[in-house]
Amino acid sequence: MGTLLAGYRWTTMSLRLLSSDPSDRGSQRCRLGPGLMSALGLAPGSPLLVSVPGGSCLCTAWPRADLAEGFLQMDLKCCSPGLLAHPPAHLHLDPDRLASAPCPKLRGARVTVVVQSAEFKRLAPPRLVHELAKDMLKGVRVREKHVINLEDFDTEIRCVVIESIDPDSTSSGLITSKTGVEVVGIQTLRHHRSQLQDQQIAPLGGLEEVCASLREMLRLPLLYPDTLSSLGVSCPRGVLLVGPPGVGKTLLVRTVVREVGARLVVVRGPEVVGSRPGESEEKLRAVFERARSAAEEGPCVLFLDELDSLCPRRRGSSAPENRLVAQLLTLMDGMRRSDRFLVVGATNRPDALDAALRRPGRFDREVVIGAPTAQQRNAILSSLCARMPVCPGVDVAELAQRTTGYVGADLSALCREAAMNAIRGSSKGSGEQAIGTKHFHEALKAVRPSCLRSSLGRTEVTPTLWAQIGGLDDVKLKLRQSIEWPMLYPEAFVRLGLCRPRGVLLYGPPGCAKTTLVKAAAGSSHCAFLSVGGADLYSPYVGDSEKALAQLFRQARACAPCILFLDEIDSLIGSRSDSQTPSGVQTRLLSVLLNEMDGVGLKTLERRGTDKILLAEGAEENRTQEKLDCQEVCNKDVMVVAATNRPDCLDSALLRPGRLDHIIYVPPPDQQVRLCILKMCTKSMPVDADVCLEELARKTEYYSGADLENLCKEAALLALQEENMEASVIKHAYFLRSLDNMSPSLTAQQIQSYHKGPR
Repeated sequence: MGTLLAGYRWTTMSLRLLSSDPSDRGSQRCRLGPGLMSALGLAPGSPLLVSVPGGSCLCTAWPRADLAEGFLQMDLKCCSPGLLAHPPAHLHLDPDRLASAPCPKLRGARVTVVVQSAEFKRLAPPRLVHELAKDMLKGVRVREKHVINLEDFDTEIRCVVIESIDPDSTSSGLITSKTGVEVVGIQTLRHHRSQLQDQQIAPLGGLEEVCASLREMLRLPLLYPDTLSSLGVSCPRGVLLVGPPGVGKTLLVRTVVREVGARLVVVRGPEVVGSRPGESEEKLRAVFERARSAAEEGPCVLFLDELDSLCPRRRGSSAPENRLVAQLLTLMDGMRRSDRFLVVGATNRPDALDAALRRPGRFDREVVIGAPTAQQRNAILSSLCARMPVCPGVDVAELAQRTTGYVGADLSALCREAAMNAIRGSSKGSGEQAIGTKHFHEALKAVRPSCLRSSLGRTEVTPTLWAQIGGLDDVKLKLRQSIEWPMLYPEAFVRLGLCRPRGVLLYGPPGCAKTTLVKAAAGSSHCAFLSVGGADLYSPYVGDSEKALAQLFRQARACAPCILFLDEIDSLIGSRSDSQTPSGVQTRLLSVLLNEMDGVGLKTLERRGTDKILLAEGAEENRTQEKLDCQEVCNKDVMVVAATNRPDCLDSALLRPGRLDHIIYVPPPDQQVRLCILKMCTKSMPVDADVCLEELARKTEYYSGADLENLCKEAALLALQEENMEASVIKHAYFLRSLDNMSPSLTAQQIQSYHKGPR
């Protein structure tokens, strides 16, 4: 019983990790208390695997010289790659982190040798490197995928990476004089460290197809140049990545370069530009020379980020940028077949690049990374939430639907803001730091899509519910069919071959809730919303208004599905038949609007994701993925919603099906609708019991919804005026007096004119 209690005491105590004893350097020894060794059943010299945060270390157990318990010292002779770069310190470990690791004698081992300099790698005979590595590994206990530190030997070999061991049935073993050591590769220490740094990159989500395409383009010229040469084909020299800001171009390059096993040399455009003449060209030549020297150590990728700032389109004959563009063209043309490095450029402004860069022989291939689709957003959010304490009730697919227009950087900021909301909630006493659905919904209010931050018009919409609009049930149903149904029931639309309408026109008398209906539709559909007026488009300069409207459509297409609301469209775009100046700004705006609504072609940055999403072998799409795909098919276009009270002023070409498909008349309120509006307006008012809203509804014929809202406000102001600011309720008499002082804004003749319809 006493032995069991003693073993329990040793195995439950915490161990403080100390730096290794200088006398044990390179000995692969681990010093610990004899009591703990006895409790773990370890004899002196027994192989021991110590697991620490960031990796593990294989060593042999030996008692401490002072026989003290509660301390641990280990020599990092054989450890995980990350521990060699960042040794663990100031840690407290549980004894269950220590485990016996049998190390039988190995028949063979495949290793990668890491040397100090590129010169030694180039000049040293492979047989010499093999004999040195085998001699230094003799008597060392090794573990698969671990690094053997050989810095204690006075040679150029700094360490050895154990790729695999024989027999395969064990993960650890002892290398003896009879063990066959095979050197599968030699790399420099700098190359090895750069690979370790790249391993910290976060996983990609939703970019699998683009990643596979870029991996193929980099792997062939870097790893198999002789194969291309034997076919009589020259190696590609450059790849251009194009996409809006925040989609993950830089992360994609770092991930693919790490997978290929190449070294990455990163240069950002502004870093090369110098102040004195010729300095920029000198820096650019130095960058290519650095990539060429790095390629001698192994495959290398030269990454030119923000390429548009480095090589803009050449305009004048003496601009400094022209010399820099010419220098880059010369350097890329001068790349030899023996130069084992590839140039990768990234830009979010491809049209600003010089045309000479975008031809085969320089940037041979262009990879377009569009704004993520709904399914790609689902994959990105799943990847981000995998590293966060997210509640099981969080519906990632629903978040993906509500984050229309968000790129990878926006989604990362959204998750970060949700985590901050959870921390704020826990600091207020809830004590729960798990991230729930409410935290994400609060974060959606603070983090908006980056593609809409610099857009024209207004992107924020006042939250409006359908229930806040009295009556108009037929109009609400038609709007829901046009806007909500394609978002909520995409499978049904795809099954019947339907797609979302391109445009909806709301027309009717002034003050009948046309704008409010659009606000409610935008809020309920959870899609991007852009509202624009005449002040946002009109400019005193010729061509600026048309350019602004085309830019507005580009921004809307980049974050589709999107509602583009053109309020008072009759003041923006008139009718060509009534125009006295055929070349006026309204006519030109109409021409741009018709072309944009017809949707002939897309610009590079307006592409959405990729043509297909790669699935794992044998995997099947579940219902959620199928719904997201159908939703992308149904809602890939921009919906134009226009409102006017002068439909006769619109051009007939705009009103045909295929442009404004649904033309909805918003009628003035009848008596029943007026009663609903009055109840809605007085819902938050303290009205007296004698107030008869039915009587007011009968007496307010030809009153619009705005007139009825104004009637209630006037009655409340009259109550304050008559009772010297002491009024607590609004009496029926005040409503009647306000009604006598008002006149309806609509007439029978005006209402009759709308019955003809715009078509």
